[in-house]
Amino acid sequence: MEFINLKAQYNAYKSEIDDAIAAVLSSGQFIMGKEVEALENALANYVSAKYAISCSSGTDALLIALLAIGVGAGDEVITPAFTFAATAEAIALIGAKPVFTDVKERDANIDPKLIERAITPKTKAIIPVSLYGNCADFDEIERVASDRKIAVIEDGCQSFGAIYKGKKSGALSDIGTTSFFPSKPLGCYGDGGAIFTSDKNLAKKIEQIRNHGQEGRYEHTAIGLNGRLDALQAAILNVKLKHFDDELQTRRKLASGYNAAFDESKRIFYDQNGVAAQYTIRVKNRDKVVETLTKLGVPSAVHYPKPLHIQKAFSYLGYKEGDLPISEKLSNEVLSLPFSAFLTQEEQEKVISAVKEATC
Repeated sequence: MEFINLKAQYNAYKSEIDDAIAAVLSSGQFIMGKEVEALENALANYVSAKYAISCSSGTDALLIALLAIGVGAGDEVITPAFTFAATAEAIALIGAKPVFTDVKERDANIDPKLIERAITPKTKAIIPVSLYGNCADFDEIERVASDRKIAVIEDGCQSFGAIYKGKKSGALSDIGTTSFFPSKPLGCYGDGGAIFTSDKNLAKKIEQIRNHGQEGRYEHTAIGLNGRLDALQAAILNVKLKHFDDELQTRRKLASGYNAAFDESKRIFYDQNGVAAQYTIRVKNRDKVVETLTKLGVPSAVHYPKPLHIQKAFSYLGYKEGDLPISEKLSNEVLSLPFSAFLTQEEQEKVISAVKEATC
């Protein structure tokens, strides 16, 4: 059993993907070009943002977004500690200070009440993470931010396709970002990402920064980076995006099947408007549970085993164990189960049976 069955997905769309790759190879245009332009138009339409700017990864999407709003040395950016390192890496790489806050136990997303307490005169931005495919509480986050004129960047690297109060992830704040890493709900066959905004001036800055700060060829008006998405990945994503809504329906049905099998107290809340980037439960004695699942032929993963505030890379910030108790508690209990739109009913039943045996 595959943890995420990318092989089955490829086989389902094989002829379309192969044709799309062959067309790029025949064209000889591998950087930017019509495939990238088509993808950006399709992404903007899908999310209902005026602009979608593709880029080389979800991490670069965050980095470019921060640069576009002028975050730099001496600024502070508030973000949750319970997430992948890329969120805080992007902040630190430009010389700003990550300010970690705790999350809500029910859904593992940032707690807006704690954001308010973390704001200082140096706070330049907030990066909520829409973890596990569920959107954070953006109405409350935007209220806190707008009162103080603080920018909000959605880290939607796990939530492309999710809906929050009628709006798509990516269009919930000043800037939205996402990742197209292969295991994401919409993934390419390498690294890739995108940035969304409806602000024309921001979009222009983002486009410039993505391409070495160029306004025109060899006209560098800003400090930028090589953050472009290649045409082969764009071509693959153009095919997958056509099938994406059908996959979402299947993912939501499978998530409901898991929901019905596991008591609410033993799982991370899953919103039916989310995308279930992972399906994650909570267990005691996780190492023993993983050992039993492995013996039963069921793969699993931990997202994430150590929160960022106690990671060595961020030790210079001065956090210690006990500072963010919910993040620390979840990191000891979360366990992600096999999940994708190509998980069969038979496989899901096997997973459910194995989990029940391992946790009884």
